[in-house]
Amino acid sequence: SGLTATARAEGEQLPYVEANEEGMHVQPWFRSTFLDLTEDMAEAKSEGKQLAIIWEQKGCPYCREMHRVNLRIPDTVDYIKKHFFVVQLNLWGDREVVDVDGEQTTEKKLGRKYRVQFTPTIQFFDKEPNKDPRSVEVWRLMGYWKPFHFKHTFVYVAEDGFKTQPNFQRWLQTRAEEYQKQGKEVKLW
Repeated sequence: SGLTATARAEGEQLPYVEANEEGMHVQPWFRSTFLDLTEDMAEAKSEGKQLAIIWEQKGCPYCREMHRVNLRIPDTVDYIKKHFFVVQLNLWGDREVVDVDGEQTTEKKLGRKYRVQFTPTIQFFDKEPNKDPRSVEVWRLMGYWKPFHFKHTFVYVAEDGFKTQPNFQRWLQTRAEEYQKQGKEVKLW
């Protein structure tokens, strides 16, 4: 969009998304779906993307920080939008969700099923539609991570880094060293 191009050219951030009436910060590019995860995975695949679920909750200071800092960086948002089909769920929500195994449940029960214990948590699902809740998740980001780590979690998943280097910190250190050799600035903290 023009705003993204302008923001990038001027080094500015994208607009901050205020919390809605339910206390959730909903990015305009988050997907509004029927919350059938099998359908969401299939739609993601049809677009050449991968399903990611961002779990949040009302009043979560770390969720707010993720929206205030990380999701205002045009390069990060552009990367996520290009590679991921993002659905936001409320850890304590009552909306109906259909899990990959066909179970009809609520957001809060699904959160318990997947052992999501705090927010934000981002679940990254397999690129191939998969009906097994025990193996459908390929990676998980828990808590607030600074911008470099946050963006590169998405890169790690999109590039299947977890398949060759299951230790994210080692993978990230290698990536940071590559960037530094290319003369790029790396802000780890």
